[in-house]
Amino acid sequence: MMKITNVEAVPLEPVQLPGAIGCAYRVALSTRDGQLSMAMRFFEIAPGGQTPLHQHPYEHELYVTAGTGTVWREGREVALHPGDVLLIPADEKHQFKNTGRGTFGFMCLIPAQFQKC
Repeated sequence: MMKITNVEAVPLEPVQLPGAIGCAYRVALSTRDGQLSMAMRFFEIAPGGQTPLHQHPYEHELYVTAGTGTVWREGREVALHPGDVLLIPADEKHQFKNTGRGTFGFMCLIPAQFQKC
């Protein structure tokens, strides 16, 4: 059955990883919504905030929705702006930082089995 939800209605939860600063996310779609192949998450990073430098055993796709930031890849930071699309392959190290004055936001899709409901 089709599900329609406004992302603002989804609870915002802090990212609970060592090294995460001012970072929270919303799990908009996951296996709790049925037999999905992908989970959809929306991240918000506060000014001066960041995710830890990390990697995963799965790919993820991202779409930058708001603000300005960077992604660490291959030893350097690359600028990101609204409308940018990223594909991060499995096991590639990455880190996001907010470099702007407002919230840096992005949508992130990952294989559903890796998202804890």
